[in-house]
Amino acid sequence: MATSQQVIGGWILIGIYAAAILFFVIRGALRTKSMQDYALGTLNFSPLFVGLSLAAAMTSAATFVINPGLIAAYGFSALLSFGLFFPLASLVSLVILTKSFRRFGSSVKAMTLASWIGNRYQSKGYAIFIASLSVLLITFIVLILVAITKVLSSALNTNEVYTLLGVILFVFGYMMFGGANSMVYTNTIQAVVMVIVAAILLMSGYPYLKDGFGIFVDKLRAIDPGLINSTFPQSPLFRSFFEIAIVQIIVGAAVVCQPHIITKSLLLKKESDVNKFLVSAVLIQGLFYAVVITGLYARLTFPDLTSQGKALGIDGIIPAYVVKIFSSGWFSVTVGLLVILGLLSAGLSTIEGLIQSLSTTITSDLIGRIFGKQIKSDNSYVTINRIVILLMAVAAFLASREQLIRPNLSVAIFAQNGVYAFFSINFVPIVFGIFLPGVSKKTAIVGSVTALIVYFLIYYFIPWLVITQGITLGYFDMYFSGKTQNPAISAALAIVTASTTALIIHFTSRSNSIN
Repeated sequence: MATSQQVIGGWILIGIYAAAILFFVIRGALRTKSMQDYALGTLNFSPLFVGLSLAAAMTSAATFVINPGLIAAYGFSALLSFGLFFPLASLVSLVILTKSFRRFGSSVKAMTLASWIGNRYQSKGYAIFIASLSVLLITFIVLILVAITKVLSSALNTNEVYTLLGVILFVFGYMMFGGANSMVYTNTIQAVVMVIVAAILLMSGYPYLKDGFGIFVDKLRAIDPGLINSTFPQSPLFRSFFEIAIVQIIVGAAVVCQPHIITKSLLLKKESDVNKFLVSAVLIQGLFYAVVITGLYARLTFPDLTSQGKALGIDGIIPAYVVKIFSSGWFSVTVGLLVILGLLSAGLSTIEGLIQSLSTTITSDLIGRIFGKQIKSDNSYVTINRIVILLMAVAAFLASREQLIRPNLSVAIFAQNGVYAFFSINFVPIVFGIFLPGVSKKTAIVGSVTALIVYFLIYYFIPWLVITQGITLGYFDMYFSGKTQNPAISAALAIVTASTTALIIHFTSRSNSIN
């Protein structure tokens, strides 16, 4: 439990932080008069600010809290997955996709990912299809809310459900009004705090590393020899090179195909700003990805993954680590409070982008495209958007409460199941739409539908066959016979299958048209 010093200091720091966010929200709200203002902003943002905003939005509480918890449990195998293969693939994909996406997005005045796809393929129905599936991103919001709740309840010694309710009321409340005009500035503040905290967390392992890396490895081996291996066959997520590397490279490349990430470049007003934006985003994002190594420090701090006689769940390891190592002396407590603030920033920065992009998508691309004739003014859209955010808050609270009480290994599994399905569906229309100028609407739609079907067949139907019907898949049985399924496998196979199918249709159609 946190000390009285930590609790009092925590409340003071969080109060100051909340006041700073509200300042920028009010300032942004005064400039937000329409849905386009809410989605893209009215200000001429610095490419550095937008780059920091993107890095903050990409770095959710999963990077700072959840993934390090998995690394604490499963060691080097998880570190290779979340600290090497996934980051490299996502950063390369970010650079490659952003420029072309922005160029087309600007020319057609796209506000959201769904509108980009709808305009690219000149299909209202396709935009509605993508917009309706965007509700899957609620699962990612739930992950962040659970992580923030774990951090705050550990730091303030408060009840988790009541803490969750307070976080939701605050975050969803201010996101009803701020939008892009305030989000870029709040994300920038959050990113700066996160940079400082990333450095603190990376250096927090010095006591374990000062005797050399070999001794560090020996200490992990003494706890569990499996922690220093490149695979962890007994884990549900890191059992083979295929699962750790191949799957994560595919997923990392596709993860950019989320609205709060790929649409960030649309905030730039000038094409010449794109390179500066990408340089700042990639450098800062690389630092953030490195934070997952903190999981190894946490495992050395809690060898048996218990604290004060109680088992630490995956999602509670990093909050407990921070409270423990920054608990003695006023300087240590102050640094610890700053770290808590950084973990909070990591969550808020992403959840702001998700709320903004998801509510805009539902309002503009789902409700607007279906009921547009009945909506008479842009002010009505702003009001509808606020109602959408309110409904999202209710859904998020119910799902987050369930994950706090009855998680399946980690909230990461719940979140990945929704998010991975969503960007698998978007991969073909985005990538093909950027790099194959002559790709047809039919090809893109087949790619999306194939990804949707394959993802959920692999995630739900194949495990059912293996576990309940006794069907054997030989070597692949180990991926589908456990209690917890790995969403990354379903996503990778869905992306590969959808891309292959779409390529066959594309080139077959071109060949027939030539003949």
